[in-house]
Amino acid sequence: MQPELAERKQEITVNAVAGAGHALFLLPESKRLPELPGGDELGAALKRRDLKPDDLVKTPVAVQLPGGTLAVYAMLKPDADTFALHEQLRRALALLLAEHPKSLVLAVFGDAAFKARAAEAAAYVALVNAAPLPTHKAKVDPAVKRIVVYGHQSMDGLARVRAVAEGNVLCRSLTALPPNALTPAAYRKRIKALAKDYGWTLEELPYAKLKKMGAGAFCAVAQGSPAKDAAIVKLSYRGAGAKSKTRPLSLVGKGICFDTGGHNLKPARYMQRMNEDMNGSAVVLGILAAVSRMKWPVNVDAWLAIAENHIGPDAYRPSEVVKALNGTTIEIVHTDAEGRMALADALALAARDKPARIIDFATLTGSMHVAVGVRMSGIFATDSKLAHQASRAGAASGERVVAFPAPEDYDSALDSDVADIKQCTLDGEADHILATRFLSRFVGDTPWIHVDLAAHICKGGLGAVASDTNGFGVAWGVAALEAMC
Repeated sequence: MQPELAERKQEITVNAVAGAGHALFLLPESKRLPELPGGDELGAALKRRDLKPDDLVKTPVAVQLPGGTLAVYAMLKPDADTFALHEQLRRALALLLAEHPKSLVLAVFGDAAFKARAAEAAAYVALVNAAPLPTHKAKVDPAVKRIVVYGHQSMDGLARVRAVAEGNVLCRSLTALPPNALTPAAYRKRIKALAKDYGWTLEELPYAKLKKMGAGAFCAVAQGSPAKDAAIVKLSYRGAGAKSKTRPLSLVGKGICFDTGGHNLKPARYMQRMNEDMNGSAVVLGILAAVSRMKWPVNVDAWLAIAENHIGPDAYRPSEVVKALNGTTIEIVHTDAEGRMALADALALAARDKPARIIDFATLTGSMHVAVGVRMSGIFATDSKLAHQASRAGAASGERVVAFPAPEDYDSALDSDVADIKQCTLDGEADHILATRFLSRFVGDTPWIHVDLAAHICKGGLGAVASDTNGFGVAWGVAALEAMC
């Protein structure tokens, strides 16, 4: 449940924030302080700490106002990029959120353009951090119930902000669930409830049906689970006003609810938090939720490859040869490269519908972590236009991406003596590129973006989000779809 988000046009005063108890004041960068509530207290605090007014750009300052309200003051660079803006606002709001307030006041000062950008960014950062993630602790921190924005003249931008924040929180809430709470069967049940809430059409292709259809790549991964509760789930959103004959955009998400590595068993260090290996599918759900909440006049299909990668007598093994849904035969090399196997058949299903574009999301390769760390994610695109759109969406959303090439000559590393293609190599070199070359076999000639979610976990938070699990990809995906529609 998101907090109530309200906007107040009247002048902000100390009395106006007294009821809230917690307030954030945002000012454009300047060497002088304007007249503002609590200005005397702020001036005294700056003097005590030997700070100048423009030091508020780097160091937000907390002040207790008459009546007990905790106020935080920060200056923002009007030309700051979105990522830097979100990081600064996250640090400022952390001073308030540490006290677990029931309500927040966000007050913006400056010209109209600055107020609009500052209000929307601050509202987004507040909303994504307003509620704690699912926990099984005896004591749960309370959520923020109400956020009031002063100084902003329109709620239009805040409606979009609210929708994207809702998608981010949904993504993170699902990703944070422990593996015993989010088995494939439990996940499918949750997705059915979401489909009902948001009005999506749902179609499930369970394991048994996929096996009959010939989805050997997905079923190879899923067969190790004794529950046989895996499925590829299709969700469809049809926006009012969208042309019925317009080809949909397809989103594909990796939904491995737990990844042991299979016969190539992960060591303990790398098996920790493998319940989050379904994050790609949660990103897709978050994007779809945001698009639905905004009632965009677009057509979007989502394909979620939901399974577990188990170790056991039925688990697939290295050196096996399996056939994917599109007829491609695959030599298994390493059972911990299961994500590309599950995605292969999901991508093939999406491509069958001839969508306008496909975007897939997956926590896929360790080599992408080596390439970019955990503060950005990597993308691959079938043409330069899509790559530029993806990069611009990263800049606009504050979720940064790096575009990588995937030249055809890398295919030689995946040549197999016994099948059409190898699943991967054992070298590990450039595996993010090889995984992309592998997946390209299953999208046909559909324009395609592959997102390798290296940044889905970042210790201490990233951008707007304070939790390690940060929902990277939801805001980017909404911005990318916006550019493509």
